[in-house]
Amino acid sequence: MNYSASEMMTVAAARVLTNEDVCFVGIGLPSAACNLARLTHAPRITLIYESGTLATRPDVLPLSIGDGELCATALTTVAVPEIFRYWLQGGRITVGFLGGAQIDRFGNLNTTVIGKYTNPKVRLPGAGGAPEIASSCGQVYIVMRHGLRSFVKELDFLTSLGHGRTGTERQSLGIKTKGPALLVTDLCIMAPDSSSREFVVISLHPGITRDQISANTGWDLKFAETVTETSAPDSGELAILRDLNARTERAHGRASVEA
Repeated sequence: MNYSASEMMTVAAARVLTNEDVCFVGIGLPSAACNLARLTHAPRITLIYESGTLATRPDVLPLSIGDGELCATALTTVAVPEIFRYWLQGGRITVGFLGGAQIDRFGNLNTTVIGKYTNPKVRLPGAGGAPEIASSCGQVYIVMRHGLRSFVKELDFLTSLGHGRTGTERQSLGIKTKGPALLVTDLCIMAPDSSSREFVVISLHPGITRDQISANTGWDLKFAETVTETSAPDSGELAILRDLNARTERAHGRASVEA
């Protein structure tokens, strides 16, 4: 069955979630993956968005955390301070699902600026709740498109802490949560090395070579001792994802659907 690199990435990211997860969802690629999981193998997953919506079940992908679709389909909506203080900082969220404009080898994320902070080439949306999500969720999954502009040796700005600039700072700061545990791209799946905390490739998507991944990574990428091949999307996963994207496009226009 034919599928796009974006569909492969979204399906692979969705598969890591379970019915038992309480997931703090980022907008964009993370939202697509989390809702695909909800619509396929994890119907009892609890999705939480930064605006205060608990156990939301959107029919279309939200444009932002303030999209009325989230509130209209939530079990309940609470104040933003309650989401952060009681749910997030209270240790009640198992998984944070994030993306970013830049990522480094230790899973640190930039969503603030490209270029110098005082004179940036591009000013990005900013941190929002991502730093708190990155530090307070039980663990963090990241989904991003793979390319040299995004997978960089050094971030232009560190917005959300992964394992730190050298892979040791998270522990030295006394942060008890696990941090970035998985990185899913349109080329592969990565996980942090148990010793260095540097992300290494553990699975190649079908048809993708090691050279392709290395050529699209801004650091000297390492591969796990055993590297598997990601299972291709099946017909059921693709049908549900495409139907979700079609509903979203009808509701919000083509630009709202991740290509």
